[in-house]
Amino acid sequence: MQDQSRDALGSLPPAGARDFYTPSARTAYALMLLSPALFSSNMVVARATADYMPPIALAFWRWAATFLIVAAVTGPSLWRARRRVAAEWRDLTALGALGMGVCGAFVYFGAHTTSGANIGIIYATSPVFIIVLGRLLYDETMSRRQLAGVALAIVGVVAVAVRADLDALAGLAFTVGDFWIFGAAIGWAFYSILLLHRPSALGLNERLGGMILGALIVMLPFVVGEASITGHTPPLEWRTIGWLGLLAVVSSYGSYQVYALVQRSLGAGRAGVILYLNPLYSAVLAWALLDEPIAAYHLIGAALILPGIWLATHR
Repeated sequence: MQDQSRDALGSLPPAGARDFYTPSARTAYALMLLSPALFSSNMVVARATADYMPPIALAFWRWAATFLIVAAVTGPSLWRARRRVAAEWRDLTALGALGMGVCGAFVYFGAHTTSGANIGIIYATSPVFIIVLGRLLYDETMSRRQLAGVALAIVGVVAVAVRADLDALAGLAFTVGDFWIFGAAIGWAFYSILLLHRPSALGLNERLGGMILGALIVMLPFVVGEASITGHTPPLEWRTIGWLGLLAVVSSYGSYQVYALVQRSLGAGRAGVILYLNPLYSAVLAWALLDEPIAAYHLIGAALILPGIWLATHR
């Protein structure tokens, strides 16, 4: 289990951390209800921009805009920590490539051919893959209950991917988008495992800034390659700026800060409940904002995946 003395990014508490704002338990529970909406906004933007925003470019510019926010908020401390950032550049680059590159661009690729509800439900299996990877890579123990939860969640993913249609399962009628989201969920699991087992001496925002820099460096050649191959770049217009601003302020920096506050008050275990709520929020937001219907197979998948996640991760 993760060391409770570490924060949401696996960092050691920086000097003066005791002076940081820690919300009351009542406020933290209210923020817990807000946090999934902030995270799930990324799924909605992915669907809303799928027809005109190249996926890698969207991921790149989203995190470039987020870095500007981080620099504006903690620029001086980030500059003072530059030597520690340089010392941890390998970890920061790997974490950024996984958590912001793979988990960003893969979702945007998937949004072209799958629904916002599917994105939320399939992505919610990340905690299950964290358990599996912990067992495979670091020999972490798995109980029978956890194994049952993993199996139940996998069945739920398959139910969503084939639209609860056994004929589709026999014909392997999965959409390409479902596979992209599946890959993003696995990428997030690798990211989370590395956060747990590769601790940092950097503060919360300093480590976030370092990971974003690493992600931007890794993504830059892919952005150039995407533009040269497709001849398509994000149009410079107000709606592009608006979507990128929403992603940077709400889906990236805002969701991260709110989650960190919840974790600081309630601990990592209870804060993890947020992961269980994300698919429900994604489905409702997609229905409300994108007019995507909530189908029976979404409910079947959620009814299998959410208990499976609980069984696999509950301590």
